[in-house]
Amino acid sequence: MAENDGSNMTGERSGFLVVMAVLGMAGCAALILGTLIAPFFVPDYHWIADTISDLAAGRSELIMDIALYGFAAGLLATALAAAHAHLGGVEWSAGILSLAILAGIVIVVGARNEYGDRDSDGVVIHTKLVYGLGLFFLATPLCMLRGLWRHHRRSATVLIGLATLWGLAAPVFFFLPDGIDGLYERGLGLIACAMVVTLNLVFLHRATGSRSA
Repeated sequence: MAENDGSNMTGERSGFLVVMAVLGMAGCAALILGTLIAPFFVPDYHWIADTISDLAAGRSELIMDIALYGFAAGLLATALAAAHAHLGGVEWSAGILSLAILAGIVIVVGARNEYGDRDSDGVVIHTKLVYGLGLFFLATPLCMLRGLWRHHRRSATVLIGLATLWGLAAPVFFFLPDGIDGLYERGLGLIACAMVVTLNLVFLHRATGSRSA
């Protein structure tokens, strides 16, 4: 049976979808580039033992902060694209809200300087934010799977695999020794980016009328 891509079902604006999808993927690129570039400006930084949070504190924090804000903008763009190409159901709407919450969490992570520098003054919420990232990066694909399965089964299958991998791998992070948690966190970041890119590729395909997504 031919796969229905759902195009032109709700008067979608292809130009808007293209712009939002490109911004969504650019946000992932910003995060990846930030984690690659920032270590060269942080003294005594250890790629395996030190986390991404350690890049976002100190004199060179601006580099990683910009990367985090870029990623947040990409998540928000993805949420806007998902809202425009709404594939139906309360679950899809919940997925959109989850993406928006993720964008907000990443912004707060970038705005607060309590991480990396071991700051404990005032209300320290970094751990709670990390829990939030773990929860909503799992909730987003789960909420959107039904809509994707109806119209983009290939992408839905990919997202199922990524969500399963995230659900199994993310909790392990909290039990890892400090000597390897930095490298492991980067792996989780790549899984998160892969989920966001998968969604945005769907939106690009919808904008171009392709049935291959």
